Amino acid sequence: MPTVFKTIGLFGKHNDPSARDALHGMAEYLRYRDIEVLVGETTAREILESLLAKAADCATQDLIDLGIVIGGDGTMLHVARALAQRAVPVVGVNMGRLGFLTDISLNEMYEDIGRILDGEYKTEQRMMIRIDVTRGDEGLFSANAFNDMVIGKGELERLIEVKTFVDGEFVTSVRADGIIVTTPTGSTAYALSAGGPILHPQLEAITVVPICPHTLSHRPIALRDSSVIDFTLIDICSRYTHVSLDGQIVYHLDGDEKIRVRRADEMVTLVRTLEHDHYTALRSKLGWGEVS
Repeated sequence: MPTVFKTIGLFGKHNDPSARDALHGMAEYLRYRDIEVLVGETTAREILESLLAKAADCATQDLIDLGIVIGGDGTMLHVARALAQRAVPVVGVNMGRLGFLTDISLNEMYEDIGRILDGEYKTEQRMMIRIDVTRGDEGLFSANAFNDMVIGKGELERLIEVKTFVDGEFVTSVRADGIIVTTPTGSTAYALSAGGPILHPQLEAITVVPICPHTLSHRPIALRDSSVIDFTLIDICSRYTHVSLDGQIVYHLDGDEKIRVRRADEMVTLVRTLEHDHYTALRSKLGWGEVS
């Protein structure tokens, strides 16, 4: 039986005044439906000033039944990771470009959100990955990623070299611009442009994709979701090489660290309209089947 949403967190793209009208309109619409509205901390302060809702941050996610994100996939990634800590479902309204995650169009926002509030929706469970950076026995950094983890070389104009181990077994040493580890959700993001495969978003798998490898025989590899993947650094420049999660640099590497990637314990719950179809989205976003 569909959940009745009584308190909704409304999240907009940070420091983006263009979202003002959409956020204001959605807040008023939700109140008209007798739903309490909390405005999330990713919303720009100048937008908040035009809203009559209580300010809220991600610490209040236990107070909400649903998160609505108005923005692009980047905003959605940030909010979805936070709400997954308390198993709060999330739905996205697209103000970005591709919008694989924020798939409700701005023009159909009220109609689609209205149907969801009426119980006409379905949910999807999406896996995340957990990233731990260590040096010996010392933990240096830990976090989840919804799309991907990247070991990148930044502005360095030479290749870096990284060893890859899966479940303790040596796999390969690759010289490349970097390495992407992606969830099925992230297979249509950076990994796709690097030549990685498109995975069905609910497939339980993790993909490792080298970025511009020096040896062309190095190809993307798909692993079972229970795999534990370790990377050790052989040749990098410590001023530039970094770890990024979902497109944001989170840790600069010195060269003596180990990066471990495994499936996260938490899951993201996406709320979709009943009309949503994965393959229709692929055709629309990637231009498949269009007449030239």
